[in-house]
Amino acid sequence: MKIYFAADHAGFELKEVLRAFVRDELGYETEDCGAFAKDIDDDYPDFVRVAAEKVAGEDEGMGIILGGSGQGEAIAANRTKGVRAAVYYGGPEEIVTLSREHNDANMLSLGARFMNADTAKEVVRLWLATEFSGDERHIRRLQKVDD
Repeated sequence: MKIYFAADHAGFELKEVLRAFVRDELGYETEDCGAFAKDIDDDYPDFVRVAAEKVAGEDEGMGIILGGSGQGEAIAANRTKGVRAAVYYGGPEEIVTLSREHNDANMLSLGARFMNADTAKEVVRLWLATEFSGDERHIRRLQKVDD
């Protein structure tokens, strides 16, 4: 499975840390969809759109996107059919597991201004390790979203 990464200037540094972590420590293939340098004038939709389209086109690909709060990035990603982006910027880690177990989230949007690298690594590890439950009620609900 390939993990696609994207971030704006606010998430750039944490993206670089997480991409290396996911590739080198967790053993996933990764692809960087930008930003490729820290530029305070960049616009997150330019990078998030690329990652979202790649996730939507992959049967098993997933994405990790980062911004200041992660909210705008998730909104942009969720405009792509087939993407289910969940936001995490702190709080109970159960938010992350439920996004996978109940909602089959295929993108995780992180608020880089609200967490340090160690927390982000643990959240990403947990998110990638959690499977969709496949329960009929969750499948039914996701089908209604897709319809």
